[in-house]
Amino acid sequence: MTTDFTCNLAEGGSPLAHVWSHTVGSGRALLALRADWQAQIRKAHEELGLRYVRFHGLLNDEMCTYLIECGQDVYSFFNADQIFDFLVAIGMKPFVELSFMPTALQTGGDIVFFYKANVTPPRDYAKWGDLITRLVRHWVDRYGIDEVRSWYFEVWNEPDLDAFWKGSQADYFKLYQYTARAIKDLDAQLRIGGPATANDEWLPAFLQFCESNRLPVDFVSTHHYPTDALGKPGDDTETQLSDAPRDVLVQRVRKVRQTVGDRKLCYTEWNSSSNPFFEFHDEPYAAAFLFKNMLDVAELVHCYSWWTFSDIFEENYFSSKPFHGGFGLMTIHGIAKPSYRAMQVLHGLGSERLAVAGSHPTVDAWAVRTDTDHLDLLTTNHAFPHHGIQTESVTWHVQTPRKPVSASVLRVDENHCNSRQAWIDLGSPDYLDAGQVAALEEASRLQPAPVPVTAQDDGFDIRLDLPPHAIAAVRIALAPGE
Repeated sequence: MTTDFTCNLAEGGSPLAHVWSHTVGSGRALLALRADWQAQIRKAHEELGLRYVRFHGLLNDEMCTYLIECGQDVYSFFNADQIFDFLVAIGMKPFVELSFMPTALQTGGDIVFFYKANVTPPRDYAKWGDLITRLVRHWVDRYGIDEVRSWYFEVWNEPDLDAFWKGSQADYFKLYQYTARAIKDLDAQLRIGGPATANDEWLPAFLQFCESNRLPVDFVSTHHYPTDALGKPGDDTETQLSDAPRDVLVQRVRKVRQTVGDRKLCYTEWNSSSNPFFEFHDEPYAAAFLFKNMLDVAELVHCYSWWTFSDIFEENYFSSKPFHGGFGLMTIHGIAKPSYRAMQVLHGLGSERLAVAGSHPTVDAWAVRTDTDHLDLLTTNHAFPHHGIQTESVTWHVQTPRKPVSASVLRVDENHCNSRQAWIDLGSPDYLDAGQVAALEEASRLQPAPVPVTAQDDGFDIRLDLPPHAIAAVRIALAPGE
């Protein structure tokens, strides 16, 4: 059976914001001093159009931002400057997450992650505020007020989770209050937001606190994963996802949008699961999931930041295995995963979404106009684990008096852009030489292929087969109109 989708080019469209290009996640700040990290973010910026990058731990002791030596306060912004200098030089910007607690300000020894980030509230909130003032004033002096006004300052990371914040909700709100006032006292146009919670939590209470205390909220930030609040303790990731409705994330974004009103809504962390070693992250599954959800929420959010751009990442330990199920769009060697190619297709889209008629339980479809002469027809075939999915036949019917000059398709699926499968075909080596890296990168590339077009009385048809967890993006060039 064939599923039909119809698009009428005579009808007006609506704006399509490229929310996927706004921000991308990374691990911790110290990694940004690595040459391979810098090479990969440069590549991602150039090929995916990514504009901001967000990471944890800018205030960790390893960054030497604020320490006490021999009873004296010692401030050192050199390491942070090296990162920000690089980002600005390549045309990117930091999405500044202000975390975690310097030892000089900690109220306890509670830590998180392999790199032992302190997650306790400050012993002196005024001293915390002074640190933020010094830091941001330094960046204004170094980069200029206009540049720093274009950054985002986010207070902490997931304070609703005990692993990341040992204080209460009230303690976090106090932290936000001191941070917001420190930044706004420097310049009212600097952007501050939060609460950077997991699982879409705390938003009504946070906004009420800020309103009651006349605190600025230039953007609301939060995180979510499809595994949030699903399954039972001890369930593996696949079991958790088997309980998730297919549109779980867009449902949640709609609910959050109602809560935050017309404020900028920034999802500063999300992925296909919160498991840092989930093999599906490396497979076409993640690509189809990413593609579908980016397009589903594009009209609802200001940014939708994938966690993360690279497997150069060490929250638990640094895995040297080329494909280990990490969060990244790229492997540690910079090899593009299917999800990277999905982002590359999204980056190449236009900015006008057209209405599409038709539906299917696992297939989604979108039509995007780049300009008057070019049209993209997009389809995915995706379902969560243990939900039914099979190869589907899809027919696009485009209503227009204009004739197609050419039509080609970009595919991401089990047989296209599947670098992990190419690695398996090499024998799954634990360590790669330069030739193997080059071969895997070549196997990952998007390869346009011609697709047949069938003329109809009122336009034309294009037929496609979509295997499970597939993306097919058809680019059509139209003959000039009369």
